[in-house]
Amino acid sequence: MAAPMQMQMQMQCNLSPSSSSSRSFPLHRLSPSHLRLRLATVRCCVSLQTSADPLPLFTSVSAFAPATVANLGPGFDFLGCAVDSLGDTVTVTIDPHKAPGSLSISSITSDLPSTSRLSRDPHVNCAGIAALSVMRALRVRSVALSLTLHKGLPLGSGLGSSAASAAAAAVAVNELFGGPLSLSDLVLAGLESEQKVSGYHADNVGPAIMGGFVLIRSYEPLELLRLHFPEEKELVFVLVSPEFEAPTSKMRAALPAEIGMKDHVKNSSQAAALVAAVLQGNVRLLGSAVSSDVIVEPTRAPLIPGMAGVKKAALEAGATGCTISGAGPTVVALTDCEEKGKYIGERMVEAFLSQGKLKAKATVSRLDRVGARVVSKSS
Repeated sequence: MAAPMQMQMQMQCNLSPSSSSSRSFPLHRLSPSHLRLRLATVRCCVSLQTSADPLPLFTSVSAFAPATVANLGPGFDFLGCAVDSLGDTVTVTIDPHKAPGSLSISSITSDLPSTSRLSRDPHVNCAGIAALSVMRALRVRSVALSLTLHKGLPLGSGLGSSAASAAAAAVAVNELFGGPLSLSDLVLAGLESEQKVSGYHADNVGPAIMGGFVLIRSYEPLELLRLHFPEEKELVFVLVSPEFEAPTSKMRAALPAEIGMKDHVKNSSQAAALVAAVLQGNVRLLGSAVSSDVIVEPTRAPLIPGMAGVKKAALEAGATGCTISGAGPTVVALTDCEEKGKYIGERMVEAFLSQGKLKAKATVSRLDRVGARVVSKSS
């Protein structure tokens, strides 16, 4: 795992389709041609901050960031993808009643009971941490900002809840001032938040901001590859979330300190097959690779009541693969048909109830190729 970032420096990363390009693209301006890149690299390096104290171009901006599935079986801490239908929304507004340069969280709303304990302290809340990081990068000093967070993702669900809040906040603040920061600067702002609340790993916040499948090639220096799943291919995610919370800290504590060479080789080969499957659009190979983790899933599965039975039910119902989403307890299954996905979800929900004595909810999603984006703004 990477060492903590030097937060006193402003970091800049470049998104480049090849090593000869150094262009960087603000997130909300990515065109379909950029999204079609089969491999796009994000490399990070220390750079100067932006010009001092920019003027806001809007009075209010709202941004949405999607849920994410991290690890994808054998890709622990270096593979993840964004999925549609679920996510968090952050609205950032100019606040004339607060001290210039400050940030406050005015409200946190949700239909989910678990979010009631979230702090409104911007130095503790994941959305606040990311927003403050962007404000420092932009050197915002003349205006105060107020933030509202609507949680569409439950806490401790394995769907990148903290990353979604951080990603939406970073994008909203950046857009408020005209979007001067690059796509990859926003990843670093989100990663600062992740480091403080759940650990230094980018397999949630990377895809939450960049969209699609993302491979973290290196943490020192940070380098992310966006993997293009062919648009003409069908890929369906079945996300089944039980009424059970699995804190990331607890699930990480269950991991083995050392692994054997045989398991290392097995997981490495499956992770390589997973990347090949994504680029080929091969859902059957992708599912097989996702299901083949022999290091992380075996240690975490016993901590999720009914997990073994749920995975068995998914595969018997026709899923090409099934594993724990992130740290859990959400379980993700893959298929190539939405109707089949609904059937698989029903069988998985039944298995959670019969095998784990837990009520669960199934959501059928597709790949979110865009990532965090602005959804509204007011002048």
